[in-house]
Amino acid sequence: MKQSFTQWAFAAVTAAALSLPFASGAYAETSGHTMLAASDTVQKAEEAVSDTWITSKVKSTFLADKNLSGMDIKVETNKGVVALSGMVKTDAERELAIETAESIKGVSAVSADGLKSAE
Repeated sequence: MKQSFTQWAFAAVTAAALSLPFASGAYAETSGHTMLAASDTVQKAEEAVSDTWITSKVKSTFLADKNLSGMDIKVETNKGVVALSGMVKTDAERELAIETAESIKGVSAVSADGLKSAE
């Protein structure tokens, strides 16, 4: 689903950006800036979709793992960096959560400063 939305968003923005230079003389003068703005918009959309996908994948993996308290771990992602917070029962569970998050495709780093252990 991520890929189809990303492809659709890229196609829509690209089509709009490519048609702007032909719309009027005013757009023709700034077409270089328009293309840069369109490219930047596509990149931001891809990052948002990617971060949302990563967060969903990490959370669902936590919930599927019987050794993790998936409901007690909050997951947030920003530019591929996953931030974990909440309270788990043991240090081993905390380490498992970190390792699990790191194993997800697209995760560039994991910050677990906010994930505390009851031990």
